[in-house]
Amino acid sequence: MRRNFLKAALAAIGALSLGLGSAPVLAQAKTLKISHQFPGGSIDEGDFRDRMVRKFAAEVEKKTNGQLKFEIYPSGSLVKPVEQWGAMANGSLDMSLYPLAYAGGRVPELNIGLMPALVTSYEQGLRWKDAPIGKELTRIVEEKGVKIITWVWQAGGIASRAKPVISPDDVKGLKFRGGSKEMDVMLKAAGASPTNVPSSEIYSAMQSGVLDAALTSSTSLISFRLHEHAKHVTTARDKTFWFMFEPIMMSKATFDKLSPDQQKIVMEVGASLEKFGMDNARVDDQKLADVFKQAGDGVNDMNEAAFAKWREIARNSSWKDFEEKVPNGKKLLEMAVAVK
Repeated sequence: MRRNFLKAALAAIGALSLGLGSAPVLAQAKTLKISHQFPGGSIDEGDFRDRMVRKFAAEVEKKTNGQLKFEIYPSGSLVKPVEQWGAMANGSLDMSLYPLAYAGGRVPELNIGLMPALVTSYEQGLRWKDAPIGKELTRIVEEKGVKIITWVWQAGGIASRAKPVISPDDVKGLKFRGGSKEMDVMLKAAGASPTNVPSSEIYSAMQSGVLDAALTSSTSLISFRLHEHAKHVTTARDKTFWFMFEPIMMSKATFDKLSPDQQKIVMEVGASLEKFGMDNARVDDQKLADVFKQAGDGVNDMNEAAFAKWREIARNSSWKDFEEKVPNGKKLLEMAVAVK
């Protein structure tokens, strides 16, 4: 009886030890890195693109009960602006809020994300998401290893040092930053000398005289303090031929490692921020005029007549270049034009 008792006791201890050793362990939280080129701030103050990234991070962390956490690196402090695409594609960077046309050198189809005079309103740009052009763009991006999380468009204006730039005749002979290959094609056709730099480098390029004028988003014109070197600005309050697609994006390798529930939360939170992006981009179109006016600079708007001249040049230069040189360029452009 004693032997049987000891055997039973040892068996019980063994079972208890086994149970403790095999007890379920809480999954460790994943920390994802987000890099972008824009000035940092807080969730409530600063460049709205940085704020949007912080809102995304906070909401996803909340909805996943802390299983997904984020480290945010503004001002290109982790990965340089243009290189963020390649870093996401190869899985070494988890996320970015990224101007898609910056990747046009690697994936020519993506230059459609900053095609002059193609998108003419925020609402039209957002309608790409569910249209054939949006589905095709999504397919191309995912095939290259990146996933679109939040659809964000930004209108842009023109900062210039010497004179106002409103119509095509105003750009002749100017060293000009366009922001994409196809924007540069149009500027060259109008008589400018295109110079390609990221928006985060426009300030120093204007300061040193490398640039006479620059196209970039209203928010970047404000956040990068271009009123300190420019003497004139043409806003996007009325018409503009400059609309850029700047989505929040995630490495496909990172996304695929998330659980189905986490993937669902990421996509739902991303979509929920699209109105925030559109509303704040529109606010900055007006704020831009106020900032430059307070600095004593000239403030101008583009009217329908000037826009029509730009669109004619764009169709005969940039659109034609895209159709002829980019695989499926004609088809992509037709799908984009179909979105009214």
